[in-house]
Amino acid sequence: MIQKKLIDQKKPIQTIRFVWVLALFMPFFSCNSSDSDDLVGNWVELNEFNGVPRSSAVAVGLDDKAYIALGYNGDDWLDDIWEYDPVHDYWLKKNTFPGVARAGAVGFAINGKVYVGTGFDGTNKLNDFWEYDPATDVWTQKADFLGSGRYGAVAFAIGDKGYIGAGFDGNYLKDYYEYDSTTDTWTQITDAGSKRMNAMAFVIDGEGYVCGGVSNSYENDFWKYNPETGWWTELRSISDATDEDFDDDYVITRTNAAPFVSNGKAYLCSGGKNSTGSDVWEYTPSTDLWEEKTSMEGGINRMEAVGFSINGVGYVATGRNSSLYFDDVWRFEPDAEYDEYD
Repeated sequence: MIQKKLIDQKKPIQTIRFVWVLALFMPFFSCNSSDSDDLVGNWVELNEFNGVPRSSAVAVGLDDKAYIALGYNGDDWLDDIWEYDPVHDYWLKKNTFPGVARAGAVGFAINGKVYVGTGFDGTNKLNDFWEYDPATDVWTQKADFLGSGRYGAVAFAIGDKGYIGAGFDGNYLKDYYEYDSTTDTWTQITDAGSKRMNAMAFVIDGEGYVCGGVSNSYENDFWKYNPETGWWTELRSISDATDEDFDDDYVITRTNAAPFVSNGKAYLCSGGKNSTGSDVWEYTPSTDLWEEKTSMEGGINRMEAVGFSINGVGYVATGRNSSLYFDDVWRFEPDAEYDEYD
């Protein structure tokens, strides 16, 4: 079931300005690039998220559970965190985040713990950084993120290191920083391509990937980070950028998509470029190629949803379309035939 919340249209614009620099007036619906009958992949609706509907939350998969925290619901900046058990399809509220309520933060998991930082609280761009231990249900403040306070950044973790970069601090950014969880210290690393905010990041086989986002234009470059060398490698563009056939149907360029990894492949779901969307793209690292899959269900296009993985299975939850906020949760089966009745 989709839950919807309407923003008070008389609310001063500054209370919702985070959201949404370029996307505030996105249309309610947009067309998918292909008919679902022609594509592979099936979406299964699960028990709705127990927290209030929201956008721009943080989601992290950790071992056999996942965690959704923070976000914005059209009225309030949020400070709750919820644990999802996929075996029982059950949500459990955990100990409230002790920092300032916010949206547009980022997170990752290292060695059994969840890390959350940056974001926007309606007034301030933030650079504080926190550790959540699911075993004890305790939050601990860690060393502040080394970069400027920002929102709309990207984050990923490889081994016992975490990475945060890009975003918006009043200007579009392209700087990246490595967090060492064993010493609670930050180190600046090399930049990746263009400045951007609201991009997408994921990890496959010990390497980090960043694509999409927006600065003065929608970015179509795609980068891979190798933590062993400390360098980024530019991959093929996510738009129709060559005279070859492989990218003729690419319409992947976007912001605010929900990424996740399943069985060695990455997926970008929803988000948009001048509109909200529901289309889904699968990335295969061995070929550096993208393939369109069955579009997200849920009856409506969305942006600012969250994606996460649990034991190799991908999920998408929450998000918004204009002034409608969602609490639905979906599991994706990438190789199954589409079944509209799931």
